[in-house]
Amino acid sequence: MQWIGYLGLAALALCWIPQSIETIRLGRCPVNLAFLILSSVGSFSLAIYAVNFGDPVFTILNTLTTLGALLNIFYKVFPRKTAQESR
Repeated sequence: MQWIGYLGLAALALCWIPQSIETIRLGRCPVNLAFLILSSVGSFSLAIYAVNFGDPVFTILNTLTTLGALLNIFYKVFPRKTAQESR
């Protein structure tokens, strides 16, 4: 059964990769800020919970999803200026 947990971990952690690549490419994040904040708080809380119970699957999963959400929050709050905006 543990392999099912790792499969779910991979799927959920990997889903942040395309969004994060697009965010970095654009220099801004088009995702709703409230969603990103709730996602990062929820994932971080679950990571702490999983550490407490010694569950590596959920610890890794929630740590990675927290990082994905935080990266997108950074670009949402601090979008990169385009060449046209710099003029």
